[in-house]
Amino acid sequence: MSYRPPTRRTVLRTLGGLGALAFGAAACGPDDYASGAVGTGTGSDRAAEGERRFGAEWDSHARTFMSWPALESVWAEDLPYVREDIARIARAIAEYEYVVMMARPNQQKAAQRACGSQVEVIPLAVDDMWARDTVPVFVEEGGKVIGVDFNFNGWGDKQEHGHDARVGRTLLTEYGIPRVEAPLVSEGGSFETDGEGTLLITESSIVNENRNPGMSRDDIEAELIETLGVDKVVWLKGVRGQDITDAHVDSLVRFTAPGVVLLDQAFPGTPPDSWSRAADQAREVLGKATDARGRRFEVIDLPQPDLDRITGEGDDFVSTYANFYVANDSVFMPRFGDRKADDRARGILQEQFPQRDIVPVVIDTVASGGGGIHCATHDQPGKPGS
Repeated sequence: MSYRPPTRRTVLRTLGGLGALAFGAAACGPDDYASGAVGTGTGSDRAAEGERRFGAEWDSHARTFMSWPALESVWAEDLPYVREDIARIARAIAEYEYVVMMARPNQQKAAQRACGSQVEVIPLAVDDMWARDTVPVFVEEGGKVIGVDFNFNGWGDKQEHGHDARVGRTLLTEYGIPRVEAPLVSEGGSFETDGEGTLLITESSIVNENRNPGMSRDDIEAELIETLGVDKVVWLKGVRGQDITDAHVDSLVRFTAPGVVLLDQAFPGTPPDSWSRAADQAREVLGKATDARGRRFEVIDLPQPDLDRITGEGDDFVSTYANFYVANDSVFMPRFGDRKADDRARGILQEQFPQRDIVPVVIDTVASGGGGIHCATHDQPGKPGS
């Protein structure tokens, strides 16, 4: 068998194996989390009008940014197929809002042919397709959009992403958007917000020596509140080493409205593993927590498909429906091939977003590489086309 470079999910197996998996921070025991004693953090009062605000994904978008995968060293023989998936996602979203695809200058023409005339492909050097993590996190301040650059470092220096590390500065300069450099290292997939001051995040993905050495959870929480303009951080444990991201929240728990979240659930009968235990812990925390405005959370299950019925394959296949993307008048979800599960997930999303079209998209190669539609997209808030 020929050598296959590690994907986002397999890479950690070479760094320590399954024995290295550890829940949460070493300083906090399981009883602390179960009791809720360290399950949530609180921050400052709600930011006054005109101060910084981290908006919800269902707010109006000016555009969606995406990245054209460039690295054969990562995708090997799957590179043409992941590009087909990315082009398919871009074309689907372009039916509802403006899409900008970043591509290396020598790949711009090929990307444009694949994506079609409705997608704008710009020459900007990137390494891979994970725009959610490499594009700055957009916040609003004083009526203007600013980009918070979270100093992408390849998910804790697990992969080399020299071009992707510079996307934040380069893209913001291209679009004339003010840049703020965060005092932290993180990725966009780590953050989930209701637009009303509540932030959900997994501890494993940010309170981590591979991103923020020497910083405590309290230190990081204070910086998040200041940098993003949120008021309350709800901490979920996640699981270190589950994948290259150290378990981003955007594949686990997603807001659909203030106070309402969808929680990823394994297919019934699936043997328990570190990810399903992380979902159980998230449910426990959310059941006891309140949001920034004092509301209790309504938690709705979003079950995964039967892995024996999906059309994709691979040990690293990400089969969560939680990695959906909310765009203007629409929601984009994966179509995994288990018709019953796909229809059930579509129905749940339609109930949560009754005024939006729910659009299933086949993403088998993206999912086999450890990601989903949300991972591949990044929304810029604003009026459409602005």
